[in-house]
Amino acid sequence: MLAPTPDAPESAGMSKAALDRIEAHLKRRYIDAGRFPGTQLVVYRRGKVVHSAVQGFADVERKTPLRDDTIFRIYSMTKPVTSVAFMMLVEEGRVALDEPVHKYIPEWKNLGVFQAGTAPAFLTKPLGRPMQIVDLLRHTSGLTYGFQQRSNVDAAYREKKIGEVEKAGTLDSMIEDLAKIPLEFSPGEAWNYSVSTDVIGYLIGKISGKPFEQFLKERIFDPLGMNDTGFFVPSDKAHRLAACYSADGKGGMKLQEDPTTSSFLSPPSLISGGGGLCSTAADYLCFCRALLNGGELGGVRLIGPKTLALMTTNHLPGGRDLTEMSKSLFSESTYAGVGFGLGFSVTMNPALTLIPGSRGEYAWGGAASTAFWIDPAEELIAIFMTQLLPSSSYPVRRELRTMVYSAITDSNL
Repeated sequence: MLAPTPDAPESAGMSKAALDRIEAHLKRRYIDAGRFPGTQLVVYRRGKVVHSAVQGFADVERKTPLRDDTIFRIYSMTKPVTSVAFMMLVEEGRVALDEPVHKYIPEWKNLGVFQAGTAPAFLTKPLGRPMQIVDLLRHTSGLTYGFQQRSNVDAAYREKKIGEVEKAGTLDSMIEDLAKIPLEFSPGEAWNYSVSTDVIGYLIGKISGKPFEQFLKERIFDPLGMNDTGFFVPSDKAHRLAACYSADGKGGMKLQEDPTTSSFLSPPSLISGGGGLCSTAADYLCFCRALLNGGELGGVRLIGPKTLALMTTNHLPGGRDLTEMSKSLFSESTYAGVGFGLGFSVTMNPALTLIPGSRGEYAWGGAASTAFWIDPAEELIAIFMTQLLPSSSYPVRRELRTMVYSAITDSNL
């Protein structure tokens, strides 16, 4: 499925030589330099896989080569999947974007905004308005991530292990804990990368009446044939799970999680819609192709094209971009010229990003440096897989965007 035909790049308006140059760059700068264990890059354009390459190791210690079917922790690339699943419920009239979150989580009705103090003795002020469903999807909810380490609210998240890479508790216990912690700001006033999409996963389970993971399997993974995607890796596929590494601060890396003892080898207690999935490049390409095709692939429709258009439009208040709205010390996206939709970053002005691209391109990435973007104008998908925490370690995403776009020889614009 991922093997391009010999003439695929040229027939899809791309240069094979320029695409091959990307692999040489990744090998020289990242793999041979000991910064990444291995890489997988898939580029799809005009209905064809025009580039698919793997190099390096899935497991450096055991010298296990990276392969086409290697399974990766995709962390926050889970968020777009969860967001699409939620919009299925919106399409069915079972929930609306402007409804208050406390309609479904009554214990959140009296949440306040942080003023001062530390847990549990917070001083708060009332919300300017109730948190709405749309605030969760676009990260304007006032929730946060503990790893931002910016405030006393973040510290309370860390104390409760809310939103950690190593998941703790359950979705129910997370919702209960969040009811006791104030918001960073009143909903809609700012953008802050957060556990909001985990809350969306909780709501999917509550509104659909079935476990969140079951909803994803029945409505997205099974219909699209995403057989290697899930919240844990079953024993018969365990040998395909990559090792995960972390940057050592000296230009190298160290083992973060051994694949033979990984927490992803057994079902987690907390099913994280914000960062819990493992997947393959081939599986994620199926998901991306459905989106590029207006929400449908091979006769399987996830959502309608108008719903997808709504999701991939900037929803930040006043049409502002992330530089104007963000309080976040970390994101999986650049800020200038980039807004945020319902589960994706959205390019508003390519000139401000200083990276080649198109208006309306949407994207996201994961904590272990995985990334994807979809460019409807160019009929283009790019998926990058590796396993290195954190994703901010190197500017590889910027480099990949520049080099993939430079390989286009026949632009649609």
